[in-house]
Amino acid sequence: MHLWVPHPSDALWRSLREVGPPVRRVDDASHQHVGHPLLSSLGRDSRELQRTLGAVEVLDVPVPPEPAAPDSLLGWLQSDLRANAEPDQAARASRTWERSDRSVQVHACHGTGRQVDVLREVLLGLLAADPTLEPRDLLVMCPDIETYAPLISAGFGLADVVRDQGHPAHQLRVRLADRSLTQTNPLLAVATALLELAGGRAGASQVLDLAHAEPVRRRFGFGDDELQQLAVWVRESGVRWAFDAEHRADFGLADYVSNTWQFGLDRLLTGVAMSDDSATWLDRTLPLDDVGSGQIDLVGRLAEFVARLRRVTDALVGAHPLEHWLDTVVDGLGSLTAVAGADAWQSAQVQAELARVRESARGLGVSRLRLPDVRALLDDRLAGRPTRANFRTGTLTVCTMVPMRSVPHRVVCLLGLDDGVFPRGGAPDGDDVLARDPVTGERDPRSEDRQLMLDAVLAATETLVVTYTGADEYSGARRPPAVPLGELLDALDRTAAAPVADRLVVHHPLQPFDARNLTPGALGVEEAFSFDRAALSGARAAAGARVVTPRLLDEPLPARTAGDVSLDDLVRFFKAPARAFLRQRLDLALADEDDPIEDGMPVEIDQLAQWSVGDRVLRDLLGGMSVEHAREQEWRRGVLPPKWLGWRVLGDLLRRAEPLAVEGRRMRTLEPRAVEVDVDLGDGRRLRGTVAQVYGDRLVPVHYSRLGASHRMEAWVQLLALAATDDDRAWSAHAIGRPTSSRGGAALASSQLGPLDHRAPALLRDLVALREIGLAAPLPLPLKSSLAYARARRTHAPVEQALDKVRWDWEDGRFPGECSDPAHLRLWPDKRLPGLDEQPGPGEEHAGETTRFGALSQRVWSPLIAAEQGSW
Repeated sequence: MHLWVPHPSDALWRSLREVGPPVRRVDDASHQHVGHPLLSSLGRDSRELQRTLGAVEVLDVPVPPEPAAPDSLLGWLQSDLRANAEPDQAARASRTWERSDRSVQVHACHGTGRQVDVLREVLLGLLAADPTLEPRDLLVMCPDIETYAPLISAGFGLADVVRDQGHPAHQLRVRLADRSLTQTNPLLAVATALLELAGGRAGASQVLDLAHAEPVRRRFGFGDDELQQLAVWVRESGVRWAFDAEHRADFGLADYVSNTWQFGLDRLLTGVAMSDDSATWLDRTLPLDDVGSGQIDLVGRLAEFVARLRRVTDALVGAHPLEHWLDTVVDGLGSLTAVAGADAWQSAQVQAELARVRESARGLGVSRLRLPDVRALLDDRLAGRPTRANFRTGTLTVCTMVPMRSVPHRVVCLLGLDDGVFPRGGAPDGDDVLARDPVTGERDPRSEDRQLMLDAVLAATETLVVTYTGADEYSGARRPPAVPLGELLDALDRTAAAPVADRLVVHHPLQPFDARNLTPGALGVEEAFSFDRAALSGARAAAGARVVTPRLLDEPLPARTAGDVSLDDLVRFFKAPARAFLRQRLDLALADEDDPIEDGMPVEIDQLAQWSVGDRVLRDLLGGMSVEHAREQEWRRGVLPPKWLGWRVLGDLLRRAEPLAVEGRRMRTLEPRAVEVDVDLGDGRRLRGTVAQVYGDRLVPVHYSRLGASHRMEAWVQLLALAATDDDRAWSAHAIGRPTSSRGGAALASSQLGPLDHRAPALLRDLVALREIGLAAPLPLPLKSSLAYARARRTHAPVEQALDKVRWDWEDGRFPGECSDPAHLRLWPDKRLPGLDEQPGPGEEHAGETTRFGALSQRVWSPLIAAEQGSW
């Protein structure tokens, strides 16, 4: 056997010839023969390898001398490393580093994405500066290829997609080498996911992620919309983790079935046959009232998927021979996945890889392995491996640091040398007895990564480029480089006549369109650093005059064709005029963020969840349900924390809801009825709708929320519609809710409106007219702020004093004000109170008000306040 071993320093190799056989690592004194600090800190693996080969006969064949290193910072460093000597003062004095020497470049960036941005600018700069340099002369090595692979794919190549409109780097063809097989073969990714799920908690997000895998989607027919529906059901049914109570036994929770997959599926399956409105349940199962008749098949497919997954993961536990593990994985893939005919290669590759595992483990015989052993075995097999076809293809090669670290390239780039990422963590496995007292030559991931970096430094013949995360992409806080990179910078400081690290490291701005990227000399190069034409346009725009974000509309829209008005639309408009303008006139819905899938059992619930629980139990109590029955029903939803934690929270919410329910039932003495309203608006138009939950002549809305402006407005508009429809009855409204302040100890708050008189039809027509104005252009009528203004003016407060009251509701404080409402931001992005610099328009006037905001506030709220105060 002939063994050719690359070594960073022939001088060091010769000095270690008599170092002896392997010894305990703590007793290794080979570092005493090292003359250069980088060889000491980064080259331990090569020294230990020489110990391991100490008993092998070495044939010392004369080889041609190394070519003279270039007269550059990189060349000086490589000469010192090969000579195994740190330069003395005289040698350093003869080496003057100039900024024009770009042989070593270190770039500190804001996160992974900016590192790729900077890398492509550096590579384009090198190619532009040297016509003899070709993409095949460039090598990019990355310790975490899977993180950077999609960013590199997006930043380079794609010439046929972007053509001449994109970044010039898109013209460079890139070859991503030695990626993990799980990234290129979805079936192998599913196999890995099954091994991760086995023995784990089966979290809701884990199982849903598996359902999103393409082979699983194909097997169970899950479409995009159906997967979104599954996520909604998982949230609504309370699934968090574990298949069932038996699965939780391993975690000490065998008696708690809530928030398991069985719990959620039982709710879904009973929801197919029963409604939540029935106020009944089967044992512990409360039906989920969100399952339509057209979704029964989807519920069945979800139940089948979870059942099959449970069977597979149950088989992937315990201690078994390797054959059992591999057969179980194959069976699991067969029951959970399917591939199209064009993707049959995926199944063939799975079989081939598992066959290689069987072959490599043939010596194990009938040894029984546990799940961690199988995971480690398959992780090694499925990890990225270099293949000949991916290298030396003439394109720009991007790979891990293993396959090409000793192959000379004119330019070597090390991408992503972040602190905490490089070198890899070296914590020994708890079962690895040898790792407690290792011998030289035994594997150590951190030492291996350091050696890889040393080899890469020596492989660069002209230029070495290093990028790392030097600043937090959110806060901008400085971050240190990886320790080996810091050691390289320290060594460079001791290589030239004067320290160079502070001048060598380029700290890049956060954004690619920052002017420094496009200003010659700003980032260490004579010309502009960036080649991005889009960034240049952005920088020019940023350097121009600042323009206040314009309003959505410069002038009102054309009036709509007059027609009948829906009572529901009128109510929705005056509860949120800005949002109603966007929705009812522009058909623009403001997107709501979906709640994330939670994997942990709820130990506490936030204010919004508490409101949801309180509102549900209030509806139950108003419907005649007993407190105990409401408690038992809510307990079965899976929203509350477990055991006494949940009972305590639910008890507090019931104590808040019960006084509201008592007062509501006291006011609702008659049978409820729905009243059809039909009001003549003139010009052949009518207002039509239905007011539900009317008790005699009384409208009694009860809210778990704190009684606020929107509740009053809803009751007022409905009351006006009732009075305008039948003015012979003494209609009134009694809105009930929680008090706006906890001070004073009041258990509830109420607002009594009416009885009304003959003025109701005119007031209703006035609101309809204002709605027509507000659908042509947004009304400056933020609900809470306008109510505060009208109340203050009702007490004869001056305008300025009334506006001071408004600021409490409009401006941000401890909590976001109305200025931060998404609809208000869309229409008035400057966060200034709208309507103060406008005069009232036709049909908007009000005595004593000179601003549009003031006039509209008084016009809408003054009649309501008068009716509420009994001065109607």
